[in-house]
Amino acid sequence: METDCSTRHATAAETAAPAPLPSGTRLLHIGPHKTGTTSIQGALFAAKEAMAEHGVAFPAHSRHPMEAALAVCARPGMMGDTRPTEGHWQRLLDAVHAAKKQTSVISSEFFADAPDDETIARVVDDLGRDRVHVLVTLRPLAKIMPSQWQQYVQNGLRMGYEDWLDHMLRKAPYEKPNPSFWRRHRHDRLVERWTRVVGAENVTVVVVDDRDRGGLMRTFESLLGLPDGLLSEVPDTANRSLTLAETEMLRKLNMEFRGNGLPDELYSKLVRNGAVMHMKNTCRPTADDPRITTPTWALEAAAGIGGEMAERIGTMGVRILGDPALLSAVPSPGQDDPEPEAARIDPEVAAQALYGALVVAAEAPPASPARPATRTVHQTSSKELVRVLGHRVLKRLKGS
Repeated sequence: METDCSTRHATAAETAAPAPLPSGTRLLHIGPHKTGTTSIQGALFAAKEAMAEHGVAFPAHSRHPMEAALAVCARPGMMGDTRPTEGHWQRLLDAVHAAKKQTSVISSEFFADAPDDETIARVVDDLGRDRVHVLVTLRPLAKIMPSQWQQYVQNGLRMGYEDWLDHMLRKAPYEKPNPSFWRRHRHDRLVERWTRVVGAENVTVVVVDDRDRGGLMRTFESLLGLPDGLLSEVPDTANRSLTLAETEMLRKLNMEFRGNGLPDELYSKLVRNGAVMHMKNTCRPTADDPRITTPTWALEAAAGIGGEMAERIGTMGVRILGDPALLSAVPSPGQDDPEPEAARIDPEVAAQALYGALVVAAEAPPASPARPATRTVHQTSSKELVRVLGHRVLKRLKGS
């Protein structure tokens, strides 16, 4: 596919607004995770009708076509959720092809989880190889790591933050307990994998500058040929990050949950989509809530890896927008943030989380009156499991 710009190196990264991609391009934004994906997906979905007036289609049927990306990449999804099927991917493809000669934009950070070149080639071929342009958004690892850790906790992780950092940065092969982390966030290898398939001339890397809140929106507007200001951030409480105290509460619940051998499906229903979702929607963090703080040694290690990645990406011939030096900057550590063990959950937050689980349990079908005298956890009703779990978690919280 022809592009309007020749290839660039990191030493000549662009800071001005990029020229629009050719009309009819299928812009594939692959994330990775925690690089502004939620914000841009919300903005694109909200502006779907307005973009259509300018010849740009957003073919996904929801803000984030997660199931479609998981299906084509053969990934299982979140713990306890129903595994996506080929039907999810085909539905997205049908909508993409229905856009015909219009420019299209598809965004999911789960495309970054594609396991090999064969899977990437399938994604590109299904979308139309001669029309695909891949967009990768990058942020410094020091900004990604705390956010990614709390996201893993929302999917059942029981490991504390500093222990997790030790495994990710110090303990080869750096794959436990989350092998997906470096597949997503060894950014030079991520860019290299997709470049091998689509060619350097069809890859754009955007280094996100957190100091410029609207910068990523403007970049998408420029690449898609949209008017300035068409895309704007849409608040989404359901996708906010957890505070340190909330994450620690959930981590302790995970220890109880997994330690008692409860089924993953119950976790998905009662914890992630019940307790956590209700807590996010009803509790608003304040400036006084302790942040997840990364120790200095990990900040320096992350910055060193970021520098290596930026240097390698700069040799690949892809177009780079933004300042690659941001990827190797060492941020100042928090001065007065408490250790995770010192975080205390507000009783109101704990109550809202427990209430969310109870609401979901109350909506479950009633248990059969015929019940064996001895039951496994799989044979126990959701309501009874919530009562037991709630009692144990509140007891733990009172003693912490």
